[in-house]
Amino acid sequence: MTDRDDSQLPMSGEWSGLRELDQAMADNRLTAYTWKKAWADPWGKFGFIVFGLLFTAFVLFVAIYDGLI
Repeated sequence: MTDRDDSQLPMSGEWSGLRELDQAMADNRLTAYTWKKAWADPWGKFGFIVFGLLFTAFVLFVAIYDGLI
């Protein structure tokens, strides 16, 4: 396998949006890229917040129900 530097290759207009994703995959930071993109999306941010609140409420419910608090 050879390491290629594709940063100098011209990109066509329809694939230019994938350059950031391709670079993230090459740098092995795809998870960070995915989380940042999801947090930047208004619905994604809403989903993260709702999930966090529901998870916290569930943990508190279990702790109270079991008499831990």
